[in-house]
Amino acid sequence: MMKAVAIKAFGSPDGLAVIDLPTPVPAAGQVLIATEAIGVGGVDVVIRSGALAAYGFKEGHIPGGEVAGTVTAVGDGVDASWIGRRVWAATGVSGGYVEQAIAPVGETAPLPEVLSPVDAVTLGSSGVVAHFGLAHARFAPGESVLVRGAAGSIGIMAVQLAARGGADVVAVTTSSAERGERLRELGATHVLDRLGQAHAEAEAGVPAEYDVIIDVVAGAHMPTFFDRLKPNGRMVAVGIVAGPPPADFGMKLMAAFQRSMSFATFSSDTVAGSDRLAVRAEQFAKAASGELYSVVHELLPLEQAALAHHKMDAGEVFGRIVLIP
Repeated sequence: MMKAVAIKAFGSPDGLAVIDLPTPVPAAGQVLIATEAIGVGGVDVVIRSGALAAYGFKEGHIPGGEVAGTVTAVGDGVDASWIGRRVWAATGVSGGYVEQAIAPVGETAPLPEVLSPVDAVTLGSSGVVAHFGLAHARFAPGESVLVRGAAGSIGIMAVQLAARGGADVVAVTTSSAERGERLRELGATHVLDRLGQAHAEAEAGVPAEYDVIIDVVAGAHMPTFFDRLKPNGRMVAVGIVAGPPPADFGMKLMAAFQRSMSFATFSSDTVAGSDRLAVRAEQFAKAASGELYSVVHELLPLEQAALAHHKMDAGEVFGRIVLIP
């Protein structure tokens, strides 16, 4: 048997409960991983809230999309050499809050020797989303970028990648000047509040408009950020941590028809698995060499997953909370 955390009731984080389950057996094409680190993602929080119940998520769901640890067993068709290897793996949008996780071998990546499991689940999915999100926005060196909701793991990676990719300006929205200063250390040039206004009057040279906006937040205020796009500007939503935008959000774009602005969503599910693995391996190598940074907010025992979600709901998290079985 193993410990797991399931959503017993949608809504409050207190609906998360520790349960006992039989240790799973990997099927063909799968590996079994003894988890050493489990990432707590924004999508876990949205699912737990019940906001996505209409999409087929039911009570009893086990959250968690990425884990790191050691492969202990493999299914048919998987090379036995995987057994004993330290890996990162994607479990999808479920099944990660467990002591023993099942993952497809095609979504499993070996870890560099010096990269910890904690760093792996802080970078593993967020770095890929940030990389391909910027590519989806057709970001080019010399352009200005605004990262909306930069304090989470995806936003932190988007800041680093935009700055290292030659952005002329990297502005961020975040809840406090203190977080803004930490984001400056990672490559941000300007710090705005959650509504896109400068945190301080002394903040000079803040652009009024941007070539690219990477939006991790969505929610009710998302349409107001269309006003921050330059002509031919592109906004890409890579997350919905504040829930869906208003149903009529597209009217803002239509009202500015002659500015040729565009909006898109992005999910890494639309990227070929081999491409995701290649980018992830490159980012893991850069993290191991100190070229990219993981930001870990806190380590908590798996049994305290509800506390982790309370912190996420309260907006207390900078970076990623990692659960330790």
